[in-house]
Amino acid sequence: MNKKLTRSNNKMLAGVCGGIAEYFNLDPTIVRVGYAFLSIFSAGFPGILLYIVMWLVMPAKIE
Repeated sequence: MNKKLTRSNNKMLAGVCGGIAEYFNLDPTIVRVGYAFLSIFSAGFPGILLYIVMWLVMPAKIE
């Protein structure tokens, strides 16, 4: 089975954290909270910039 990292349809903003959660078979809420903490503790800007880059790079899920 070949897994692909794609944005999820289970989304709050762009589906990036939901896609990461689906890829690693985790709860999307845990991934979102973890990403928020990482963004806050890294002075906010790198986390927001990384999220925007992932939004642009990750393909949307086609169903």
